Amino acid sequence: MVVPHHASGARTARHRLAAELAEAVSPAVLADLVAVLAELVGNAVRHADPLPGGVVRVAWQLRATPEGSQLRLRVTDGGAACAPRIRPADTDAADGRGLHIVAGLASRWGVERDGLGQSVWADFDPVPDRPALVTAG
Repeated sequence: MVVPHHASGARTARHRLAAELAEAVSPAVLADLVAVLAELVGNAVRHADPLPGGVVRVAWQLRATPEGSQLRLRVTDGGAACAPRIRPADTDAADGRGLHIVAGLASRWGVERDGLGQSVWADFDPVPDRPALVTAG
């Protein structure tokens, strides 16, 4: 999906991710996915240039593997002067912890750059399936 290179873009992406994956993953996993996506889109808006048209591209893919499901989030922007990296954050600092959150919640994350910009991705594996609802009768 494409969202505006604006704070509202993060909100739009979070809502769409939550709606599309609510039935596929557990609520706890969904909360982690939403938190990581918010950080990645927020970082793209704050620190990177937009793609042509003033947008950021957001994608996710849930796929089955022999070990269970794997989910990848990907946020693509127009790139920045320096690649995203985890940096030390003072305990009193108001910001600077976003990629710490991503690294703590995702199985792994990374950055890919090409001539058009950069993509920051985060993998989650294995992703537990949403448990079936049990009804008492």
